[in-house]
Amino acid sequence: MTDRKPYRHRFPLSIIGYALWLYHRFPLSQRDVQELLFERGIEVSHETLRQWNIKFAPLLTEELRHQEPRRGSRWHLDEVCVPVGGVKHWLWRAVDEHGMVLDLLLQPHRDTQAARTFFTRLLSEFEVPELIHTDKFWSYGAAIRELPVLHAVEHVQVASTARCDNLIEQSHRPTRQQERQHLSFKRRRRTQEFLALHARVSNLHQHTRTTVPASRRQNYFRAALRVWSEVVQGAA
Repeated sequence: MTDRKPYRHRFPLSIIGYALWLYHRFPLSQRDVQELLFERGIEVSHETLRQWNIKFAPLLTEELRHQEPRRGSRWHLDEVCVPVGGVKHWLWRAVDEHGMVLDLLLQPHRDTQAARTFFTRLLSEFEVPELIHTDKFWSYGAAIRELPVLHAVEHVQVASTARCDNLIEQSHRPTRQQERQHLSFKRRRRTQEFLALHARVSNLHQHTRTTVPASRRQNYFRAALRVWSEVVQGAA
């Protein structure tokens, strides 16, 4: 990664990119990242880190999205309650059959309109799936009936209490970790931007924590870091 400084920033891209990678790769607070940088002789204020996230998170999310390979044709959908600023919100998430996050959307409601909005968002980015896998929440079926493009798609429902949908349940866990680390989220827009980038970074590193041999895992990690370097360059 080059050490050129982006416009109106006194730190080079290598430092900005590293700070944002730490923040979104691991369950760290901005204070934690600040201390890790300080240990390396880099003094960055908490406010500077906050501004970097505000400016670069949407750009990095978009760059990573374009770098991702074609996704699977089987969608797994679920929604979880996420308090934002003390107000109940619902985080709608979709993953493919490999556990890769397709998209997520934070919405204030959990009803048919919200489900249809999320389906419409997914269909604007991805081809019509072969199968949609959800729990038995009735709004999914209602939204599918309202969208003609999904009428021919197989819809499989499972009991959410049975924890059958392991892929989506596992995908929710990092969000809960970050929620605890941040002592709850404060603003809806910032939370959406943070979780969107966090999901893309999780996709990028999905194969670096597996049971494959260490040499192959290291190759995955090198490739992930190379892609991260490229997207930081593209977003600056």
